[in-house]
Amino acid sequence: MTVNDAIIDGIENDIKEILFAYLKAESFTNTAKEKEAEKFFLDYFSKIPYFKNTPDSFGAYPIDNDVFDRSVSYAFLKGEGEDTVVFVHHNDVVSVEDFKLLKDFAFSPDELKEELLKIKDTLGENAQKDLIDDTFLFGRGVCDMKGGGSIQIALLKRYSELKNFKGNIVLIAVPDEENLSAGMRSAVKLLYELKEKHQLNYRMMINSEPHQRKDFSQGIFSEGSVGKLMPFVYVRGALAHAGKVFEGLNPLNIMSCIVRKTELNMRLSDIVRDETSPPPTWLYLRDGKNKYDVSMPLSVKGCFSILTLHQTPQSILKEVKYICAEAFDEVIKDMNKSHVEFTEITKIPYKKLPWETKVANFSELYQEAKEKYGKKFTEKYSNKMDELSHKFKYNEISMIEANFDLIELIYEYIDDVSPRIIYGLIPPYYPNTSNINFDSLDTEIKNISEELNKFTKEQFDQTYTKEYFYTGISDLSYTGIVNGQEIISALRLSMPLYGKLYDIPVDTIEKISMPCINIGPWGKDFHKLTERVFNEDLYIRTPRILNHAVCLILNNNKNQHKF
Repeated sequence: MTVNDAIIDGIENDIKEILFAYLKAESFTNTAKEKEAEKFFLDYFSKIPYFKNTPDSFGAYPIDNDVFDRSVSYAFLKGEGEDTVVFVHHNDVVSVEDFKLLKDFAFSPDELKEELLKIKDTLGENAQKDLIDDTFLFGRGVCDMKGGGSIQIALLKRYSELKNFKGNIVLIAVPDEENLSAGMRSAVKLLYELKEKHQLNYRMMINSEPHQRKDFSQGIFSEGSVGKLMPFVYVRGALAHAGKVFEGLNPLNIMSCIVRKTELNMRLSDIVRDETSPPPTWLYLRDGKNKYDVSMPLSVKGCFSILTLHQTPQSILKEVKYICAEAFDEVIKDMNKSHVEFTEITKIPYKKLPWETKVANFSELYQEAKEKYGKKFTEKYSNKMDELSHKFKYNEISMIEANFDLIELIYEYIDDVSPRIIYGLIPPYYPNTSNINFDSLDTEIKNISEELNKFTKEQFDQTYTKEYFYTGISDLSYTGIVNGQEIISALRLSMPLYGKLYDIPVDTIEKISMPCINIGPWGKDFHKLTERVFNEDLYIRTPRILNHAVCLILNNNKNQHKF
């Protein structure tokens, strides 16, 4: 029996047993219930002989200052040599509000199937077919992403039963992926500590997020992950009565123009080779009024999401500044044009409106207040930051709300009250990463997708294409970073909450930097009532592909290890 045969034989039973138990840990993201997934993980590995009998081979690595006391769960199989594969998956899941009356069945696939069959006519055509054909497993988290996590756990259990295993495996299960990736940002530190302690050579990180397909016969391997930035825009206008519109400047007018220039703007999408990132979209938009009156609002605030393949915070901020200035210019031009028409009709003497385009980065606004009010301002700012940090820690305020509370505070110390646009960044920040960013890779790593595709064609008559970026946003973003010090500088200047409510261990990411790949099962309708994973992928194909990848990366001869 070869190592592949020994490891894989009957593994579908293990995967199902693990998955159905893992699902019962209802680990809703950014809640105390994420600890349930951690408990499942630790309980499971405590019963496996290798881990039970090997000190420090598994455990929980705490996230610093976490209000929910969450940890990164990990298991470490020490074999022969320094070469190491890192398995990663997230163990948090999104809420089940969309399940409505079926919430009690969300984490019980067999029962959920029976309930969904009762209302099958209300489901979409594709979901209805998959349900009736019984080709997919339905349930919250079966797809995103405890299915992939269960495959990784099942494989590690079997690797631990082999004698003289060549290489090492680190498996990390992280919380908070669906929110701010606090888990993965801490996992980076754990990986560095393991690397130093055991002199590990990280060959590759393998994530097992689900992938989507346009064609049933064609899967996807992703050799990287899209980056994400969230620019914010704060527009300060000039108050006026609705009957005296030319005496003021409505910030809604300017913000509307900025939104039109950015929403789904392909100019802001990255293109790398034949891949492109989805265009940006706005996630939050509010005016500053908290009650009705007949005057225009004084301010408007908002933020939007930009996914990147190669752009940096610096390049994005430069583009945002340009768009803001362009929008301001256009609004002033349009206002003056309307004013001319108004004065011609009303016979009022025309006088050019006083507005001028003013756009500033967050750091410029902060410095302006500091230079004028000095310690009086900085102490107030520091106290406000501490207050917001406390509120955020206890889930009383969001990152977005905290960010704009700081801007409003700064404006209390700004003497120049003329209309102005302030821009910057709100957490989180996901670096874009791809194996094409590495100058030189060993043949086994460089050609891994092609080699795996040969395997899938031979074993399953399935073709897998290669993409350079997983566009669903993933924790693989923290496997590598380019020009880290420049990025830190940009974040410090433009992200008000950086270093207090949010941090990213750029230096440590550089120290553990490694190529990556996503190998996960085919899934559909992530985050929806009809979330589901393809049974054949979950139980048969993906575990065998993952195992073959490990053999390739660690140069394990297929005939070397036996039970």
